[in-house]
Amino acid sequence: MSKTTQRLHLVFGGELTNPTRTEFKDVSKIHIVGIFPNYATAHNAWKAEAQRTVDDAHTRYFIAHLHRLRDEETPASPTEELGA
Repeated sequence: MSKTTQRLHLVFGGELTNPTRTEFKDVSKIHIVGIFPNYATAHNAWKAEAQRTVDDAHTRYFIAHLHRLRDEETPASPTEELGA
């Protein structure tokens, strides 16, 4: 059995206070879509939620790279830096 590194990703979103910011209106109402084993499945889940809420400018979804929480040496990507 070979050892592989898990690359867990969290997809979440909700209503923002302002569409130009990344501050949630009510943190208790953040929608946790799920945790996914790789970026491809996380991206598919993110895309489905983003398309479902496309008509609501105040609602946004994000992908957080959970595997990077364990490796502080890895540079952050735009999807991890919520304002980028």
